[in-house]
Amino acid sequence: MKVLVIGANGQVGHQLVEKLKDQGHQPVAMVRKEEQQKVFKDKGIDTVLGDLEKDFSHAFEDVESVVFAAGSGGDTGADKTIVIDQEGAIETVDNAKDAGIKHFVMLSSMGADQPKESDEKMKFYMYAKHRADEYLKSSGLDYTILRPGMLKNEAGTSKVRLFEGGTEMGEVPREDVANVLAHIVDTAKPENKTYYVLEGDTPVEDTLK
Repeated sequence: MKVLVIGANGQVGHQLVEKLKDQGHQPVAMVRKEEQQKVFKDKGIDTVLGDLEKDFSHAFEDVESVVFAAGSGGDTGADKTIVIDQEGAIETVDNAKDAGIKHFVMLSSMGADQPKESDEKMKFYMYAKHRADEYLKSSGLDYTILRPGMLKNEAGTSKVRLFEGGTEMGEVPREDVANVLAHIVDTAKPENKTYYVLEGDTPVEDTLK
């Protein structure tokens, strides 16, 4: 499939693009700057220039599946989080509807289901993620939402714990989040469900069964 990855320059997005290519898909890495394109082009990965703060509807041409993995980052304020994590995601949903996308995959966050209960420092982030998730759910698009626990940079194990509900907290390597996202795209089985992922003992390929 031709898969548009929004946020491809981020740590999870970058790994996801490479994994999708390895699986035989045609990922398209959406990046904001021309200088960010070279690293993908050197690996034979298609790119498209697009900015979530401007019109990026052109990026959806001939695309079958979209993964929204963009984020404003931990160093920005609430204003940028609203612009990128909330409004950027919402506009992505609108663009995907207009383009007839078959499957929308949203990278969210554990805690986005209960933003009122989040830590004061994270509250605006959780509200932004919650709003984006709810907008996707009501959009009519076929979707899968993935909410990982606390992200860490250790190498992935390709083993996780994937579940549909509960309040359990924990950690998960960014690489394994990318592994699960790639598996979600690869199965092409949108069930309009929200999954939570933590480090665990189940091989990624055995999830979603």
